[in-house]
Amino acid sequence: MIVDCAIYRDGHRSGGPEDLSDALGEARAAGGFVWIGLHEPSEQEFGHVTQEFGLHPLAVEDALKAHQRPKLEVYEDSLFVVLKPVVYDAEHDTVSTGELMIFLGDGFAVTVRHGEGAPLGTVRQRLEKEPELLGEGPTSVLYAIADACVDHYLDVATELGNDLEELEAEVFSPDNGGSRNTASKIYNFKRQILEFRRATVPLVPPLTKLAGHGTFGVAVPFVNDRARPFFRDVHDHLTRVNESVEGLDRLVSDILSAHLAQMSVRQNDDMRKISAWAAMAAVPTMIAGIYGMNFDHMPELHWVWSYPAVIAVMAALEVLLFRLFKRRGWL
Repeated sequence: MIVDCAIYRDGHRSGGPEDLSDALGEARAAGGFVWIGLHEPSEQEFGHVTQEFGLHPLAVEDALKAHQRPKLEVYEDSLFVVLKPVVYDAEHDTVSTGELMIFLGDGFAVTVRHGEGAPLGTVRQRLEKEPELLGEGPTSVLYAIADACVDHYLDVATELGNDLEELEAEVFSPDNGGSRNTASKIYNFKRQILEFRRATVPLVPPLTKLAGHGTFGVAVPFVNDRARPFFRDVHDHLTRVNESVEGLDRLVSDILSAHLAQMSVRQNDDMRKISAWAAMAAVPTMIAGIYGMNFDHMPELHWVWSYPAVIAVMAALEVLLFRLFKRRGWL
């Protein structure tokens, strides 16, 4: 459905058009642009927008089906950009992603949002308070959305860093380090990192082009050249995010290795203790087995002090073995 539709002239909102068919004509006649925001539109709803603004059918198909990687594509009459905003659920410590598709053209900006993440209402309100920036045309819409999306990446990266510190403390805790749920928590956290990286890493090439580097360093169609410094700032923030996420990924891998090493050491300790107790139990078992064979010619059987002597030998050997294993750290 269409969430908002407005015409902007000289950096100020002049209200929404009465008819979508006349929106683009009105905006171009006034030297401004029209910004239409849609949320999970149906094929029929988006078909009218496609017809009026001449959007490329391949880009329209991507916008309707979603499940796209962040990318930038240049068509004859428009520029198509895909962003993946990230949502962090503090209650369940999970990361989820939505999708934002942005069409830029001569005198128009069309945004298509999928999922609950990154509502564009706040971006539009913030942008309307900066008429100088909004006066740069549809490029300002792309910049504002990309800047808000990447800034939120920084917040999510900070939250994930806090979660990693808690997980690290749990792993190296002497009480909970061997918990059965620890490994599953580590794997789950690594999945959240992977989900986050799917949104941030593919966004580097598009922002590199918009910032004036790479193949499209000379000019990106439908993007104001004066906006390059702003996109360079967004690119720098994204670089910080990717470096932070890469560091988190390495740390969680190291924590998993440390946890597995701890589990292996504790299992070895348990096996040594079991072996020590088994060795201590084997001594009296062996002696008792010898004297339980019931042979007729065993001289110790008719000796008066046989029983207390055997018990004393058993006790002495047990004490000796206990002290030996204790000294070596097996018990």
